[in-house]
Amino acid sequence: MTGFGDRILGLGLLVLAVAYGWAAQQWPEPFGGAEGVGPETFPTILAFVLVIGSLYLMVKPDPDAQWPVRKTALELVTSVVVLIVYALLMEPLGFIISTTMAVGTLSWRMGARPRMAFITGLISAVVVFVLFNYGLDLSLPAGLLEVE
Repeated sequence: MTGFGDRILGLGLLVLAVAYGWAAQQWPEPFGGAEGVGPETFPTILAFVLVIGSLYLMVKPDPDAQWPVRKTALELVTSVVVLIVYALLMEPLGFIISTTMAVGTLSWRMGARPRMAFITGLISAVVVFVLFNYGLDLSLPAGLLEVE
C-alpha cells in the first residue's frame, strides 16, 4: 500500500482545516457592521490552502513516502510544540516577542545560525506587525510592548 501514510496525513489535515475554517467563522460581527477584511479573513484563507493541500495528499500521495526516522520525527514534534507554545504566548507576550521566538527557533532548527535565526525572526515580526496594524488596520496584540 504505497502512499497510505500520505493519505492518513491528508485526512488528518483535512479535518484540521475544516475545524479551523469553522472556528474562524465564529467571530462575532464587529460593531458598526461587517468589514471587507475582518478577523476571520486570514484564518479562512489559511483553512482553504490547508484543504487544497490535504486533498492533494489524499489524491496524489508520494509512492515512496517513508515515515520519518528518529531525528526527523523529533524535529517535527519540536516544530509542533513551538507552534503550540507560540499560540499560547501570543496574547500575554504580544505578537512581536512571540513571533520572534517562534520564527527564530524554527529557523534555527532548520539549520540557520542561532543569531541570524533570531534576527530574522525579529525583522519578520516587526514587518508583519507594522503591516497588519498600520497598513491593513488589523490589530495584533502588543502584549508586553503595549504603550499606554
